[in-house]
Amino acid sequence: MKKNSYSGKFIAFEGLDGSGLSTQAGFLKNFLMQKNIDVILTKEPTKNSSVSEKIQEILTHKKEIDPFEFQKLFARDREEHLKNLIIPALKQGRWVISDRYFFSSFAFGARNEEELKKIIDLNKNFLMPDLAIFLKVAPEVCVERIKKRGEEVKLFEKLEKLRQVFQNYQILKERYFSDILVEVNGEGTIEEIQREVMGLVVSKFNLYHI
Repeated sequence: MKKNSYSGKFIAFEGLDGSGLSTQAGFLKNFLMQKNIDVILTKEPTKNSSVSEKIQEILTHKKEIDPFEFQKLFARDREEHLKNLIIPALKQGRWVISDRYFFSSFAFGARNEEELKKIIDLNKNFLMPDLAIFLKVAPEVCVERIKKRGEEVKLFEKLEKLRQVFQNYQILKERYFSDILVEVNGEGTIEEIQREVMGLVVSKFNLYHI
């Protein structure tokens, strides 16, 4: 994986569905804008790649596909996302916040560590973010949050699946990306999580005097 050598900074939010990624990513964007940092907020999987529609059909059970072939679709979506949006923005000195990145593919796509290594290899040529924030929320808490939202339960939002995903994130953090993937307690209040995320970003990028 390639280290970010561009002038802009790249931050990814990671976690289980229902862990509050979109909320905290939005808060961070606003925080950085208040510091006069030019920042864009994006999301994976995207909605405008050549494979976006097919990914959504599989996620909503309208189509079935071999699991590793599914990961190839996510990789294709990510490749276009990097080429068309993320890298051009970073080259311009803009900061990019992504609501999910390749860590989600690793955590959601692998049923064991052998598959995990295989999916990591599939993404080996992609850009490494400067920081990935893992909002740590127990699978049971996430399922309750999803139910309260009244949302349709998708492929990845079943409790047993989320338990496997949670375990995979722990493996990623401890064995593969300990210097990039940083854990934040996602079970506090929205304000508590926001403060911890902002403190982490200020410290990581030395924004004390901005």
